[in-house]
Amino acid sequence: MSRPSDHYDSRPPAAESGITQPALGFGGWLRWFWRQLTSMRTALFLLLLLAIAAVPGSLVPQRSSDPNGVTQYFADNPDLAPALDTIQAFDVYSSAWFSAIYLLLFVSLVGCVIPRTLHHARALRAQPPKTPARLSRLAGFTTRQAPAGTDAATASESARKLLKAAGYRVTLFSRGDEHSVSAERGYLRETGNLVFHSALVGILVTVGFGSGFGFSGQRVLVEGQTFVNTLLAYDSFNPGRFFDDTTLDPYKLALEDFDVTYETKNVKAFGQPVDFTADVTVTHRGEGATPGEVKVNAPLRTGGTDVYLLGNGYAPTVTVKDPRGNVVFTDSIPFLPQDPNLTSLGVIKVPDGLAEQVGMIGFFYPTQAAGDTGAYFSSHPGLEYPVLTLRVYAGDLGLNDGVPTSVYALDTDKMTPLTGGDTGVDALELMPGQTGDLPGGMGTVTFDRADPDAADDDFSGSVARFASFDIHHDPTQGWVLLFAVLIMLGLLTSLFIPRRRVWVKALPQTDGSLRMEYAGLARGEDPALEAAIAAIADKHAAAVSGPAPLVPASQQI
Repeated sequence: MSRPSDHYDSRPPAAESGITQPALGFGGWLRWFWRQLTSMRTALFLLLLLAIAAVPGSLVPQRSSDPNGVTQYFADNPDLAPALDTIQAFDVYSSAWFSAIYLLLFVSLVGCVIPRTLHHARALRAQPPKTPARLSRLAGFTTRQAPAGTDAATASESARKLLKAAGYRVTLFSRGDEHSVSAERGYLRETGNLVFHSALVGILVTVGFGSGFGFSGQRVLVEGQTFVNTLLAYDSFNPGRFFDDTTLDPYKLALEDFDVTYETKNVKAFGQPVDFTADVTVTHRGEGATPGEVKVNAPLRTGGTDVYLLGNGYAPTVTVKDPRGNVVFTDSIPFLPQDPNLTSLGVIKVPDGLAEQVGMIGFFYPTQAAGDTGAYFSSHPGLEYPVLTLRVYAGDLGLNDGVPTSVYALDTDKMTPLTGGDTGVDALELMPGQTGDLPGGMGTVTFDRADPDAADDDFSGSVARFASFDIHHDPTQGWVLLFAVLIMLGLLTSLFIPRRRVWVKALPQTDGSLRMEYAGLARGEDPALEAAIAAIADKHAAAVSGPAPLVPASQQI
């Protein structure tokens, strides 16, 4: 019969008023925060967060490596670019939020590695743990029977030698007639783990040091031009925070020739570039010129810098003369490629020598072709039928206002168009070696051939090429390589070396025989543990039993 609902035993227990815990206080909260920050879980989370934070740096151009790309991005995206700039999207790797993740990861790794290193050092000096009372509860438990009369101490000593030869650290234990061996191995696993994380800290330190004392600069060279490694010779220069320009090694780098190989056999890939090679000569102070070459993914190492090949294109040579035939402008102008077939856009500015300042927006077509609408395009990146078209403007170039202007852009707000568009005058259209008249009798413009001695119908090499170089100095490259190798070695060691403990126990039986028990314990997953215990048991049993006795020949059947 059930008790009434109002019986004392049927009442639900009274709710506790709550567990009273001591307040952590300021110091307690600091300890809690430090433990959370220095946990391996937090370090892995910050490492993943750092990788994610680096993604925007590959999506938009960065001022540190591509300042011209940033300028172009602002021109192409006038609404989006300022918003991205407010969150430092164009300076990702030096931004406040990226630096915060970087520093937190550094502190987390240091706070995680140091205690583990001290603990590992103490573990290396400690003896293996005592043999458990019941080995049958452990992994790989197995037994073997030794012959009658076998001494337990002798069997334990035999197991000690066997395990020591296999690379285990061993200790003998005895309790009455029972003798046992405790062995462990695999401390290199933790050593590799610590090497991996320490080298990761080293990578963070050296990368930060290298970015502070290194620099990156860009320079565009046309075939035949020379660059001197001085601060003023760079088109753009991005020094580290602690960089000193007096440390620059003033060598000379001359672009002798730029050669491009295009695919001509595979129809599906016809016209695709196969190889880029910039043939250069390098001259150091007091030394002769040394030939060299720069290829994609094959930089030139000289003067403490790495010279990388970034881009290339054509640089038509244009000469402008006044009505009396005097040369007022001549230069090889790098035209920026607009598509894979190198349809290129360039700007020519003539500030002096003519009746007015003149600017020209030009399109260069290495192999001119026309579409259904009559618009020109290039059908091949090689010089098969090169054509240069120029739209001419007259007026104020804005060079006298003291405001820096881009050599790749022309502000036509204060200029009058003279050709193209609604002017009724066709744009100038020139092939290498041809000359055209500027409107209004202002003078002439000539598209010069790069090789004036070549035949008129031979366009190969008729237009000079340019190459853009990134000149990079990083004083920590060797250290980064060293730490990268240590990271790989530490990771492989921690992955492939198992951490094991093995026990062998010798138990004398009442019938005079000896029972030997074997078991092991792994730290983490170790699918080979049971097989390893069985192999140790077999070897030890064979060693204890000794070789089979010899049978006299007279007793052999």
